[in-house]
Amino acid sequence: MIADIKKRALHRTKILEGQMRGLERMIDNEDYCMDIITQSLAIQKSLRSLNKLLVENHLRTHVTDMFAAGGEQQELAVDELLKVYELNNNRGE
Repeated sequence: MIADIKKRALHRTKILEGQMRGLERMIDNEDYCMDIITQSLAIQKSLRSLNKLLVENHLRTHVTDMFAAGGEQQELAVDELLKVYELNNNRGE
């Protein structure tokens, strides 16, 4: 993993951990529903930010190597990226 991206991803996970603890407390305390929803949406945004970092790392490392190898490796890289795209866009909404 690229050192800078790893550092940022780990920082993001610490933020997410705190956000999740806060959400759990809010639910346990029966806070106002809109406040709980707002916190949940903030967590989803943080997860999207983490996913972006992970995709960036994958593109800059593995996918670059796979495309350089060509052939079957290149096809595998394309398949992986399409799978991530589909997972992101097929959330049952």
